[in-house]
Amino acid sequence: MEHIGYYLKEIFFCKKKGRLTFRYENVQKYLFFQDGFVVFAKTNCPQELLGEVLFRLGKLSDENHSKIDDYIEPKKNIGELLVEKRLITTDDLHEGLTYQMREIVLNTFSHFDGEFKFQEMDELAEQEFGSKISIPVLIEDGIRRMKYDPHLKRFMEKKTPFPKSKDFFYRLTEEEKDILKIIEGKTESEAILQSSGINPELFWKSLYLFYCLDLVDVEAEEKVPEQEKEKKERDSEDSYKRIEEVLRLSFNLSSMNYYQILNVSETSSHSEIKKAYFQLARRYHPDLYGRDLPSDIKEKIEDVFDKITKAYHILIDEEKKHDYDAKVYSAPKEDRRDLSKRAEVRFRQGKTLYDQGKYEEALALLEEAVRLKTDKANYFLLLAMTESKIPLFTKKAEENFLKAIELGQWSPDGYVGLGLLYKKEGLFVKAGKQFKRALNIDPENKVALKELGLEQKNVKKGLKGILSFKLFGKKKK
Repeated sequence: MEHIGYYLKEIFFCKKKGRLTFRYENVQKYLFFQDGFVVFAKTNCPQELLGEVLFRLGKLSDENHSKIDDYIEPKKNIGELLVEKRLITTDDLHEGLTYQMREIVLNTFSHFDGEFKFQEMDELAEQEFGSKISIPVLIEDGIRRMKYDPHLKRFMEKKTPFPKSKDFFYRLTEEEKDILKIIEGKTESEAILQSSGINPELFWKSLYLFYCLDLVDVEAEEKVPEQEKEKKERDSEDSYKRIEEVLRLSFNLSSMNYYQILNVSETSSHSEIKKAYFQLARRYHPDLYGRDLPSDIKEKIEDVFDKITKAYHILIDEEKKHDYDAKVYSAPKEDRRDLSKRAEVRFRQGKTLYDQGKYEEALALLEEAVRLKTDKANYFLLLAMTESKIPLFTKKAEENFLKAIELGQWSPDGYVGLGLLYKKEGLFVKAGKQFKRALNIDPENKVALKELGLEQKNVKKGLKGILSFKLFGKKKK
């Protein structure tokens, strides 16, 4: 991509010294670099000339500015001439040159169709340059100041960004830091955007800023045969589903007995128990998952496999199985009323954790609540909302929103929740249909009305506000 940010990155991080020439239509600029700084700049752009800059800064009076052409002499610098004539001070000149140099560079950021050429130079006469500006500072200010351009998306969308240096992390805004934190090095840029709910223009500008400050690097999509590409996609999808599955099992383990873990009955034979164990081992063995997974996910996978192995060793041994059965089945059976009560307790505990933002902890309790009580729409609604907060559970969130809708057809909350989930995933048409269905039930539903009003503007709330609507409406008196 022919852009000033790309060249500034190359010059700074490769420690280049020399001159960068920029041409666009009738505009021509020369930028000189040394030791990580811009040390001098020349331009033929009228609004960037030194006299214009000094006038805008208030260093040159209106009268002297109007007569500036009269002060020009062949082979003499206009700044020095203005100092000699005592129209400005030396400090005024230094401030004007620094500001001019900065504006020459920053104004170049708006161009994506100019021509650049860099010429390396062994020596630059340092004493000739009284001002200098750090290249990273110019990168930071230039990208933030420029308007979004579609070239940024085309440059980055099919590439996979991965974290690199953290040297300039401190220069980022809090919003930019939040975006950088979701870049893990496995997902293409476009997919990251679609799953994040971030404003697209902010996302592409921020990603380009990270790239130019060497906070991330990018890998282009490999050119592979179509069949191989489809196989990789299938493998990736299968891996994703297996991780989702093992995490769900991890959350449920505390309420499952050994028979439920192995999915066998109390009367299963040794061969059936062994077959069930090896099927699970082929699915959940830790070595089957990527080594670059986050440590907390690795721990959960290892814990699941340990529990599966323990269940197998107990049930395959007659003596240990007998002792286990005596312990499990000697416990008193709960009647339906007790189960409903326990489900309600788990639901309320889960809601408290949800309100505190502890979504993974809430998930385990809500999973148990819907197992104990399978006909409560609000249980499935809160479970779906919790799952929507955890990236790996998006598909299950959709299923449970639909279950909540099925159980509570006359409540708009399930439709609103599903609409917000679709909006978060970038499925705006599907989202709009859900909001309209909510309004068919409750024409005054504030969330649905607001979202339909914003839909055409493609407004996004970001990561924190995407599902922040009030649960279950007002209680009837």
